[in-house]
This record gives sequence, C-alpha cells and structure tokens, in this order.
Amino acid sequence: MKHRFLGSVIAAALMSTTVMAEGTMLERFEAMEKEMNALKAEIAAMKAEKTVPVAIKKAIVEDDDEEPVKTTSSKAKVAITKNDEKSISEQFEDIQDQLSTLNKKTNGNAIKWDVDFRTTADNISYKMADGSKVSNDALFTNRLWLGMNYAATKHLSFTGQLAYNKTFGHRAAQNASNANDGFDWVSGESAYDDTLRLRSAYFYYQDDEFLGTDIPWTISVGRRPSTEGHLINLRDGDQASSPLAHTINVEFDGASAKFGMEGVTGLPGSYFKLCAGRGMSSAEPRFSSAPYSDQNTTVNNIDMAGIIIVPYDDKQYSVGMQYTYANNLIDNVDPTNPSAGMKTVGGLTTATAFAMVNGIGNDWSDFLDDSLIFISGAMSKTDPYTNGNGGMLGGSNPYDSKTGYSYWIGTQFPSLISEEGRWGAEFNHGSQYWRPITYGEDTLIGSKIAARGNAYELYFTEPLVKDILSFQLRYTYIDYDFSGSNGFFGSTSGTSTAISSTMGNAGSTIDKSQDIRAYIRYKF
Repeated sequence: MKHRFLGSVIAAALMSTTVMAEGTMLERFEAMEKEMNALKAEIAAMKAEKTVPVAIKKAIVEDDDEEPVKTTSSKAKVAITKNDEKSISEQFEDIQDQLSTLNKKTNGNAIKWDVDFRTTADNISYKMADGSKVSNDALFTNRLWLGMNYAATKHLSFTGQLAYNKTFGHRAAQNASNANDGFDWVSGESAYDDTLRLRSAYFYYQDDEFLGTDIPWTISVGRRPSTEGHLINLRDGDQASSPLAHTINVEFDGASAKFGMEGVTGLPGSYFKLCAGRGMSSAEPRFSSAPYSDQNTTVNNIDMAGIIIVPYDDKQYSVGMQYTYANNLIDNVDPTNPSAGMKTVGGLTTATAFAMVNGIGNDWSDFLDDSLIFISGAMSKTDPYTNGNGGMLGGSNPYDSKTGYSYWIGTQFPSLISEEGRWGAEFNHGSQYWRPITYGEDTLIGSKIAARGNAYELYFTEPLVKDILSFQLRYTYIDYDFSGSNGFFGSTSGTSTAISSTMGNAGSTIDKSQDIRAYIRYKF
C-alpha cells in the first residue's frame, strides 16, 4: 500500500525548504528534519486526544485500492485506531531513517565549510616628512577565508578558518631575512605569499548552567578569532569577534571563558569574558642543540590576559569595556637591519569602552531606523623594563611609564543613491604616546586606529547579488602628528617624535598616507 501521508509530508517539507539557491544542501535537509519533528509532535498531541482531522485521516488510509474514510462528526474528527497509531509511528520512523541516511550522504556527519573570497585593488600613497612621496598606483590582492565548523555534541563543537592572502603574481611580498616575518599576529591579515595559513582553530564548549547556577557559559581553547573585533568589523559587515578593536586587533593563541549575566543583572545581553593567550613563545628551533629550550633565545614569552565586560546589549543599544595587560613586548634590535632580531622592552596596559546605537530613535523614520552611530575611548600605559634594552616609546627618559589616549567615532547609514547600499564614515585621534596592539587591522597603509594623529575613513558598500556578492569603495587618510605609529613597543621603531622635528630620519618617516581601495567580495 502506498503511504500517501508519508509522501505528502515529505513533499511539503521539500516545498517549504526548496529555495535552492538560498542555502546548502545540508541546511535544507536539516530544515526538513526540523519540520518532520514539528509534524511528529503535532500528531502525538492529536493521538493524546484520540482525534485527528479528517484531512489527515484521509491522507493516512487513502490509497489506490481503498475508499476515503467517511465521517459523521460535526467537528470533522474521527477516532484514531491502534492500527492507525502504529502506522503513523512506523512512517515517522521511516522518515527519520531516510533523513539520517541523507544527512550522512550529504556530509551531515562531517565539517561544514563556508567561503569568503575577496579581490582588492589599492591605490596607496605616502608623503614623507622631508616632502618626498612614494606610492603604488595599483596593488592587487586576493584573499580567501575558508571557514569550517563541526558540532560533535549539543555542548561541544569545533570552529576554524584557513586564510590565503597574497599580491597578484608575486609569491612573497616580504624580505626573507626580516625577523619580523616570523611574527604571526598578522599571518592571516597581511598579503604574504601563496601559503594557506591557519587563521583560527578552537574547540568550543557551551552549557546553560555553571556549577549548578542558571548562568550560561562557554569555554574555548586554540588559535583565537581575535581580529575584526567590535566596531572595526562594521566597515566590512563582518560578524564581530570578541575583542574591542580599539586596543586589540591581532591573531593569537590562547583560551577564553564567557559567562552570561542576564539572569543575575536583569540587563539584556550582559556578560563578561576572561581571555588569556601567548603572542610569542621563547623556544629554540627543532634542530638546535637543545630543541625547544629557551637557552639562547633573545626574547621572552609574550603573554596577555584581559577581561571584556558588556553590561548591556539589546541589539539596539550596547555598551562594552575591555582591560588587558601584556608582558615582555618587543622591538627591533636595529631598525636598519631587520635580520638582527628582536629584544624584550616591557609590558603594556590597555583599557577601552564604547557605546553604540544601532537604530537611531524609535520609528522616527526608516532612514534613522537603519542607521547607527558609535563612540569609543581608550588609553594605553607602558611598563618599561630596566634591562638595558632602551626602554619604551623614546622621550627624554624612555624608562619612564608613558600614557596615551585615543578616541574614535563613526556612523553608518543607508545609501541615498541605491536601494541596498550603505555609507560609513569614521574618525579617530591618538595622542603622542598612544600605543594599541592593532597590527592585524585590514588596512594596507598600517593601522588607522594606531595613528598618533588623525585618521579619516569613508566607505560605500553595495550588495550585487543579495548578501553573497558585494562591492566596496573605501578611502582611508592618515595625518600623523608623531612618528612610530606602526612600530613596535620600544624606543627603536616605536619612538614617538613630532613629525616636524624628525630631522635626519625625515626621509623614512611618514607624514601623511592614504589608501583608495575597491573590492569585490563573495561570501557563502
């Protein structure tokens, strides 16, 4: 006997999930399974009442050889017999078996992949402190991110991302003898070579209770997703990673634990997060006399720890704060000879706080409803080591602690010339001794957030094919007041000197820089 009910349920599930271009095959089958479970629950409820609508009763028992069931009930319901109950149960078991088989055959038990591919053209120019200019009229790059996810259980999952980022027709855009190139804070963010690198990889455990309390929590360990953090993510429409990007925007290896506090504070979206990681390991190479020991290394382990607190986030109004401390930070031994290596110079404290409104007002206008504004303030404070390595950030006494400040404001709003496009405008300012850890920022002329001076940015993003293919035109301009914005933490590359008084180094000190960028991006 043909099961008309089974066929109609599968057909309905297929119809409800068959916007074929909108998702992956696996996602469609998962949607089918979800709908099957909902139907099963509905039938179970009917069985509990011992009644079922005539239309369903007909679908269950009607086939080519039998007449439709007749009913005389005024409510158009009939009793379900034990045979009918058994038939429904068996058919749902068949559906679940078939869905399980389909999931296995369509990678339901394997890693799920997503693709983010971007081709970019940058027009870059620099004006040096001596008035000379250097530029690159058209630098083309390809960037590929391959995301991977797998949920082994309800509580435990894995997430990772591979990255490829290089200039057109050029295998390596760096000096092979440069000691800075062993530094992996930016390995997935910079246009290096044709190597596929690991940008992030970590396991993720989550639960709704922490030590018997109603506090949802998560813990993860691995290579952290710590670039494209809060606020800097807005310009490219990326989902924000954990850090507040005003002070931290680098890749690193470590761990984090997050605790949801809504049930405790009564405030929507409130949580705090503990983070710790290692930015560089003091270890000898594999084929040294004492592999992986630290006997001959010139720098110490670089460790960083911090806390992120979000007291309120209802998706329209949000505020967040972040505090970090990093030790054993480094600088070049000799900036004119990159192969000379690095030296340990001291520690650094950073703190930042932001507020954002995503949807201005309440139904004041469609334009304001789809607009956002934000403001962020930050500080940094050096902790120089008196180890004879030159102190931090220069000055009359480089071994004195120095405090820097920065503020950052921005807005994003709907396009007035197209239906789906968006405009964005940002401005940030940094003081003489401002020093964040933002080397992973996606700006080829250096981190705009690290600028000791003023930085301006304007961009326009236009979706071409839904949210899959997009185009962006972006302009970034930085006017430096002091040198060392893109250096390290010591008094070698990080010395902060007024641009007007750079004297002998004027030919190698950047006064102003700009980057005109256009890209086309595919995400699916």
